[in-house]
Order: sequence, then structure tokens, then C-alpha cells
Amino acid sequence: MTITTLSSREFNQDSSKAKHAAQSGPVIITDRGRPAHVLLTFADYKKLTAQPTRMTTLLAMSAAGDFEFDPPKSNDIAQAADFS
Repeated sequence: MTITTLSSREFNQDSSKAKHAAQSGPVIITDRGRPAHVLLTFADYKKLTAQPTRMTTLLAMSAAGDFEFDPPKSNDIAQAADFS
């Protein structure tokens, strides 16, 4: 991933350059030398705003592969809650 930085002036003069650069990674657009905006491809934006995946979905994925999982044994005994 390549991060490109352009000034607002550069962005205004050559927006196609910014769009092309966004194919390789985020484009930071500065205003008076300070980062003000970020240009992303729509696919990258969707990845950032996607809802978190549930653990059960991840474990059910066939691409996850096989792995050993041996959780530690717990000696804790559940007790009834005391609401008094």
C-alpha cells in the first residue's frame, strides 16, 4: 500500500492523478500543509465501513483451515447471583 500526499492545489489541478494514486492506497489531501481529507477507492471505503464479522462466521469459513484449539480448564464454579 502506497500513501500519497497532495496539496489542495495539486488535487484541484489534477484530480485524475489523485484518482489514479488512490488505486495503490489512500491519498492524503492537505490544506495549508495539514492533512484535511483522504481519498480512497470505493472498495477500500467499503472495507473500512463494513460491519464487524461475528466470530462464529469466521470460524465457519472453509478458508480458515484446521487448527488445534485446547482452551485451558477452569476450576471456577458458577454461583447464583446475590441480588439482596
